[in-house]
Amino acid sequence: MTSQPGRNLRQMAVDTLRRAITTGEFPPGSHLGEVQVSEQLGISRGTLREAFRQLQQEGLVSYGERGRVTVRSVSEKDIINTFTVRAALEALAGETLAASYYREEHCRKLRAAVDDMARAARVSLEAQIEADLAFHELLCELTDNDALLRSWKLLEGPIRMCIMYRGLERALSNMSAGRHLEIVTAIESGDPVKTQNVISDHMVATAQALLFGTVRTRPRIELGD
Repeated sequence: MTSQPGRNLRQMAVDTLRRAITTGEFPPGSHLGEVQVSEQLGISRGTLREAFRQLQQEGLVSYGERGRVTVRSVSEKDIINTFTVRAALEALAGETLAASYYREEHCRKLRAAVDDMARAARVSLEAQIEADLAFHELLCELTDNDALLRSWKLLEGPIRMCIMYRGLERALSNMSAGRHLEIVTAIESGDPVKTQNVISDHMVATAQALLFGTVRTRPRIELGD
């Protein structure tokens, strides 16, 4: 297969900008000027525009007047809506895996993903975020339900923006390996209803931490309200 330098440069720009947005280097509302960013990345403005379009499709940036590109901001309503849909998708995934003939094999893979999360916590913030998202994507992928996985992938960009809603401290509190091991243990039980409940509670707690910080001092939110 022949190489595609232009495409490789565009993907490099997408990856670099996504990382900068996800880790807070470019916080919500930041203006991404074409001239400055293209010079910083060493790419043409045309290639940068292509990267911006992909990031817009992922829900990470938005266009304003005169094509002004800014890092997308999210509201409390955005978080609740995103996590309502995410909870439904991942609860369905967990229910499917708990009832699967291949449950043990699936759980081995999920436990390996949890181990990756524990290792990532010792590496970097970016590694933690990617390991966290990889676990949840794997949860959906193992169902062998392409429609479910595609639906989850459409949420990945908004999920990344939700993660950065009120700073890294709140985001990191949701990424512990132990919290995710609870999901695997529920699937291992072979009880679909229990697994649904554990995943739903996980999503409520995650959204609540992003919105309010310490969940013990705030009333429980109900996803879907």
